[in-house]
Amino acid sequence: MQRKSNPPTRHHPNHRRVSKRRRIIAALSALCLALLGLLYAGSASASHPEVSLPGSDFEIDTDANTKVDDPAPSIDWNSVTEDKKDDVASGQGDNSFGQGSKEDTPVPSVVDGSIPNNKSDLKTFGAYLESTSSGDRFLNVYWTRVQDPTGTTNMDFEFNQSETLSANGVTPVRTAGDALIQYDLTSGGTRPELFLSLWVTTGPGSQCEANNSTPCWGDRVNLTSSGDATGSINTSPIPLAESGGLGALSARTFGEAQIDFSVLQGTDPCNPFASAYLKSRSSDSFTAALKDFIAPTTLNFNVCGSIKIIKTDDATPGNPLSGAEFDLLADNPPVGGSPGAEDTFVEDCVTDANGECLFPDLVEGEYWVVETLAPPGHDLANPPFQHVTVVGGVTTPVTVTFVDPRQRGAIEVIKTRKHAAAGPGNHPHPGVTFTIAGQTVVTDANGRACVDGLLFGSYNVVETVPSGYVADGATTKSATVDNAATCAGTPYAGESVPFGNTPLTDVSISVNSQVDGGTKTIVDCDNNALDGTTGANGDGTFSTTNEEPQVIQCTITIDP
Repeated sequence: MQRKSNPPTRHHPNHRRVSKRRRIIAALSALCLALLGLLYAGSASASHPEVSLPGSDFEIDTDANTKVDDPAPSIDWNSVTEDKKDDVASGQGDNSFGQGSKEDTPVPSVVDGSIPNNKSDLKTFGAYLESTSSGDRFLNVYWTRVQDPTGTTNMDFEFNQSETLSANGVTPVRTAGDALIQYDLTSGGTRPELFLSLWVTTGPGSQCEANNSTPCWGDRVNLTSSGDATGSINTSPIPLAESGGLGALSARTFGEAQIDFSVLQGTDPCNPFASAYLKSRSSDSFTAALKDFIAPTTLNFNVCGSIKIIKTDDATPGNPLSGAEFDLLADNPPVGGSPGAEDTFVEDCVTDANGECLFPDLVEGEYWVVETLAPPGHDLANPPFQHVTVVGGVTTPVTVTFVDPRQRGAIEVIKTRKHAAAGPGNHPHPGVTFTIAGQTVVTDANGRACVDGLLFGSYNVVETVPSGYVADGATTKSATVDNAATCAGTPYAGESVPFGNTPLTDVSISVNSQVDGGTKTIVDCDNNALDGTTGANGDGTFSTTNEEPQVIQCTITIDP
């Protein structure tokens, strides 16, 4: 946010006599000032002059320094851990660019020898990438030097994507999209002008700032006039105790700058720059000779994160599920709630044998993870989406777990019987008991019984055959549940197992000689169980039980 200085204190003339009107005006003025004081106290506005870009909490002070001057969320160099590099100590061992090396020189020449103080002998370079709660990023940089050369100040910060060193063994090989930030401060000035050029490797020379052919630094853009950068220099000494380890700094030996990071991101949105280094130019001309430099320092600018999905079923403990498919959506405003038409597809993934899949290299922001396809035999998680906030630079993935309920099925028994009174054929058989997966059910008036909530698999269906009947087949049958269903489903989509019963008959032939011993009767049937001969008194009973429907032919011979 743009910080402001405290409102000025209003002084009133010290008159002995003040009219009523003036007393009212004075009271109202005091009230207004009190309200303004509350307003400033309740906001993050600075209590001292700053030139920070709107939205940033980093203090770019009008009189540059390293300490935090305002309450949280304000930050400054003494409250952050920056990527920092010190120069080789001044003297004959210090190195610099030589042999007329300029900014467009792809591999500048590195030479040893002391740097004249009037050529900005450098001491320290630092860089810090600020990420705000609103998702904005600001690149903050600083430099320190031995003393003020009393002329123009011309510093260049070069940001490189490649980690491969060039032929000089010090500076990296330049890659298309590398960035050059130029910090130019007029003699005696306090606010630098900041420019941006990107490294161009192909195309016409007309796109170069100075060269007539590529590779070159492209036409530079004035970031100060576009409102994308700001900076300052210290006009007051910085005491040792307040320098954050940089040492005591005299006036005009510490400069800082802030750049909207979005204007200079490289081709890799997650780790745009591997390293950066600082160098000084002999004048404000872009083609001026390069002088001192601080060798490249590694940058920790990974602004991305990742999301890891863990997929299990609803068992205890859960079993990993492979083959689940997920979409990742950018949660565009309005953020939260549930995925909407405004949210845009980013990528998809499928869980592996461990039930995991990863969305790597995600730019910091708000996302939806949406399950689109559950593995066979499972339902989508409820709900099938989760909101995830990715914080850039965090190496550990944000982990989200989705639990897919195992689908359940049903087994229905269809029970019939033969019943002469109801007519020919099979008829529903009520009141018959079955056992399915440990549950006992009894057929209804329609001869049906059902058990649902069964996990996919094979089950035995066992009939308890009622008295007076014989089973038409096996009393234990196997059923495989492999599709989702409930007993109440319309139409019913579960497994069906038929059972049939046949009623039994007891058969009896009774013979009674009216004259005791007067007759003798012989019974000869094709059902041997009914065969027999009456006793001496001519009486006898010949019977069989549990006979299934059939034709029994008998010959009964009465012999007087």
